[in-house]
Amino acid sequence: MRTANVAVPLSGQFGPWRTASKGHRIDVRVVVMGCGRVGTSLANGLARIGHDVAIIDRDPTAFHRLSPDFPGERVLGMGFDRDVLLRAGIEEAGAFAAVSSGDNSNIISARLARETFGVERVVARIYDPKRAAVYERLGIPTVATVPWTTDRLLNVLLREGETTKWRDPSGHVGVAEVALHQEWIGHRVSELEAGTGARVAFIIRFGAGLLPDSKTIIQAGDQVYVASISGHIAEALAIAALPPSEDIEER
Repeated sequence: MRTANVAVPLSGQFGPWRTASKGHRIDVRVVVMGCGRVGTSLANGLARIGHDVAIIDRDPTAFHRLSPDFPGERVLGMGFDRDVLLRAGIEEAGAFAAVSSGDNSNIISARLARETFGVERVVARIYDPKRAAVYERLGIPTVATVPWTTDRLLNVLLREGETTKWRDPSGHVGVAEVALHQEWIGHRVSELEAGTGARVAFIIRFGAGLLPDSKTIIQAGDQVYVASISGHIAEALAIAALPPSEDIEER
């Protein structure tokens, strides 16, 4: 019986991708193996923040879970098959996530991505609770829900450190501090919310808490905390770390 799952980083240090210029991330190719709930959420989230995504599954109907406007590639086949990985563009990939329903498939494909193709960032989802206990002792976090798993995987692939500062008891809602790009200074809170899809919960300004409204202007030195549904937190943080787009429309 599967009672837990863990996100297991397999390729060492997972820092942010290098930037071409200050505040501008280089978008990279990411290959996701498994188009279940976690794989779908992960692929959709990565694509929404501008990464080039290919997702692999052996079941053609699994791709129906993807967002209708998902711009990435759908690759039919087994994710631990070398030829399938090549069709998914593994040789150009900067990251690989193995999130199928099988522990063995995930481990084999993740090792193949790292050891054969030299992918810089590799992460695998493991269900076995006995293995999970071992990974916990090694400092690898155990996650228990699909949305939380998605946040952890995005966090490993996109940035370092813990994603959220607080979660409600159900794990459905999380609060996190955002590392805002400096170009957000002078913008209204409502613009940040429209751009990230998250709610600004509160701001720490000059050491004091502030409950903002839609007209509150973001100032230099503000510590901004956002609330979002689990599964979208890491995506919101990644968007906030980029300059605001010119066509932000307030919701």
